[in-house]
Amino acid sequence: MPTVLVGQREYEVDQNGYLQNTAIWNEDVARDFAQAENIAMTDAHWAAVHYIRNYYLQNGVAPMIRKLCKDTGIKLGQLYELFPSGPAKGACKIAGLPKPTGCV
Repeated sequence: MPTVLVGQREYEVDQNGYLQNTAIWNEDVARDFAQAENIAMTDAHWAAVHYIRNYYLQNGVAPMIRKLCKDTGIKLGQLYELFPSGPAKGACKIAGLPKPTGCV
């Protein structure tokens, strides 16, 4: 199984770099993955990440972008500024979710 080393911590990831064991996620893990994506976490980042993570834990899938924007008040353009690689790749990875299969 592939691993990624961020700072002093090593994580098991899938072939796309997503956290393999979502149960180990916490904000330190999120900061490590954000660092790997060259993202400095702000309140807006945390709002999106926590929303995505909580939605996933309740529903078993990542939320659609439209729902994320509506429920958090983050505009679509701002979401892509926050996560330049996109909400599926960047935000879901930082939130410790598996790679989404559809459109987030």
